[in-house]
Amino acid sequence: MRKFIPFLVLNFFVLSSIAQTLTTREMDRINWMEFAEFVPEKIQTVLLPTGTLEPHGVINNGADNTAPFAMAKDIADELNALIAPTLNYGMTGSMANYPGAFEISEEAYSLFIRDILKGLARNGFKNIIILNGHGGGQTAVLQKVAGEIANELQVRTLVINWWSYASDVTLEVFKEDGGHAGLNETAYIQAIDPTLVHQDRYNSNQATAYPKDKSWSAVPFPSSIGLYQEGQGYPNFNQEQAEEYFQKVNKKVLALIEETIAKWDLAGL
Repeated sequence: MRKFIPFLVLNFFVLSSIAQTLTTREMDRINWMEFAEFVPEKIQTVLLPTGTLEPHGVINNGADNTAPFAMAKDIADELNALIAPTLNYGMTGSMANYPGAFEISEEAYSLFIRDILKGLARNGFKNIIILNGHGGGQTAVLQKVAGEIANELQVRTLVINWWSYASDVTLEVFKEDGGHAGLNETAYIQAIDPTLVHQDRYNSNQATAYPKDKSWSAVPFPSSIGLYQEGQGYPNFNQEQAEEYFQKVNKKVLALIEETIAKWDLAGL
């Protein structure tokens, strides 16, 4: 019997080592036993990508989902975070009438995101980071509900609109401002999956600058490409710029999350 002891001891350490290695950071690909081994004892942070389905010029209708999910996958290891399934449907707004778009009412979206955040808190996550890929009224709802959940359940929440937070990166890489489905968003998708970008379908007449002074509004918005500045943001860039933009945006977002968590910890919150 003794001759089997070294084997059993070795086998125990091998199995223990395997148990400590996370097989995936995606919550919908992990099983419940592995989840229990890591949350909340070893993992306290979760990344929740949110977006919608709406037109985006020459990139995919789900760009607002593709971008934050890819961002989450790129930074999850460094944050020691799990990635919650993407909330793919959102408050599309002025582009809801375009083909393939979906519009969720504010009431329904607010209730749904509230229950998602409550579920993440109930499962033991202390830091709930929302990587939001779609703006408009959705941003306000996310910020409101996330703030309420943080106070009610004593968790810590952070909502990030990646494209606006990284607007300085857009200027750095492209030397001009971007836009909805403009060069910044299109380049980010290009870096993720070039097959989602159909440059052959692009022409400059597809773009319209947003009115700075709010002197007019149109529903549906007349173009699926909305420029932040007149004459800037047309999706003209090369692959090298796309990849540089992707990495620099992710690095900036990662730094914000790390700094915020560190300050929460320092304050004892």
